[in-house]
Amino acid sequence: MNRRQLASWPLLALAVLAALAACSRPPADDAGRKAQVDALYADYKKSFPQTPEITAEAAVALAARGELLPIDVREPAERAVSTLPGAVTAKEYLADPGRFAGKKAVAYCTVGYRSGLWAQKEARAGLPVANLAGGILGWLHAGGSLIDAKGAPTKTVHVYGRTWDLAPTGYVSVW
Repeated sequence: MNRRQLASWPLLALAVLAALAACSRPPADDAGRKAQVDALYADYKKSFPQTPEITAEAAVALAARGELLPIDVREPAERAVSTLPGAVTAKEYLADPGRFAGKKAVAYCTVGYRSGLWAQKEARAGLPVANLAGGILGWLHAGGSLIDAKGAPTKTVHVYGRTWDLAPTGYVSVW
């Protein structure tokens, strides 16, 4: 290789990095972000095809009527950022499922993979738990709201990692 060819390598490397960065950005519009959430969930669902589920739209409607029990199966650091209003942890739910009689128990995580596996396990054990299709991201795209650790409304959501940075515009994603 001559000097001129060697000098062009940094420019080529920058071009490749820029292309990769552009590919890792979330879609600019909410419809594109929601479509990506739906596609991720459809792929994840293959790991728990028999698990009962509920659409985010149906969950938002249940919440509006006071009939939803969201079960947050995410890690404590994720829950510290925000949760669905009225959410309990998996540990709280499992300690006394009967305490929540009369509400639809729905597990959630970021997009629905971890909660799908958890709901599958609990359903096999006889607990009537559904998985929230699309997780917290699906919930937001369906018009659901979030609260912070103090119970105040928030527009910040923990999305687990860059791949899942698909919250609707107007939300701040952290991971």
